[in-house]
Amino acid sequence: MRIKKNITISLTLGILLSAAALYLSFINVPFADLATYLTTINYFWILPAVFIALMSFVVRTLRWRFILGAVHTISFWQAFYPLMIGFMLNCILPGRIGELARPAILQKKDNIPFSTGLATVAAERLFDIILLIILAITVFAFVHIDPALDISFGKYHLNKETLIAVGEGMFKLSAALIAGVIIISFSATRKVVTRLIMALPAIFFFAGSDFKNRMQKRICTPLTGFLENFALGFVLIKNPKKVGICIVLSTIIWSLAALSYYVMALGCPGLRLSYFEITAVMIIICLFVALPSVPGYWGLWEAGGIFALSLFGVSPKDAAGFTLVNHVIQMVPVIIIGLVSAMIMGVNVWQISSYNEYKKHN
Repeated sequence: MRIKKNITISLTLGILLSAAALYLSFINVPFADLATYLTTINYFWILPAVFIALMSFVVRTLRWRFILGAVHTISFWQAFYPLMIGFMLNCILPGRIGELARPAILQKKDNIPFSTGLATVAAERLFDIILLIILAITVFAFVHIDPALDISFGKYHLNKETLIAVGEGMFKLSAALIAGVIIISFSATRKVVTRLIMALPAIFFFAGSDFKNRMQKRICTPLTGFLENFALGFVLIKNPKKVGICIVLSTIIWSLAALSYYVMALGCPGLRLSYFEITAVMIIICLFVALPSVPGYWGLWEAGGIFALSLFGVSPKDAAGFTLVNHVIQMVPVIIIGLVSAMIMGVNVWQISSYNEYKKHN
């Protein structure tokens, strides 16, 4: 009951924050004009846009299953349901809880160590970040960003400097992740880390032997076990051919995501952008939503979309209308499929939001 109450409070706060975020992003957009614009959209294009967006999740499932296949073979649906549950939780709750939900479900349903499942999710994210950085570099090389363009959103100023700062931050993060993966993936470097962990009790030279033994038993040994299982999730990284396949799959995922944006834009008046320009809009939105924000990125997504579309001469009214509708069609189907997936798997979304609680009840 306590977990359910906490999640209810978190969800309620998320909804309130999302409402406030939407207000901030649309504060300078005439609502009467926006409402009129929404009635002029050809909503027929929602169906193919949603279909293409969902196809990107099918490819995501294939990629994750491929990464998992290095340590444990599971069916497409065994991977698809946890993936959609994870993305659904990311849409409605703060803290990217969905990234922990996936390995938690794998552990209970397929007996895959939590740390190994978590490593495969981290590997996925690493491929996404690397590809996003490559696409961002391409965008910055060919798209002129007016240094004077600035959109305020709460404490953030969405401008060229913010984009560059986020891009640099993602580059540093990916570099740190790659270094960490190399250290734990190869047995020689992992053994060094293991020895350092097991030697930690020696730092407390002033403590008694009982304290050191308890520390080694309760902290050091479990930590090295976690490290070994975590390393299994990155076995694929050692195989250049498999890494290449993951890069190809990642390219297809992001290409489909951009195509979904492009198809939806076909039904929106005032947006006559090329596929490359829509891809640039998507990348800029992705960079902005990397900033800390409310669940589902509500508000920050819209502000980022208005900023990105203004680079291509789209009016604030048209940009706000497209971005809002596109955000809804990108999020709502994921939430619905995630909830259905949870029902099919018999997963309690309230419990899965807390890993310890989920283990207790399963």
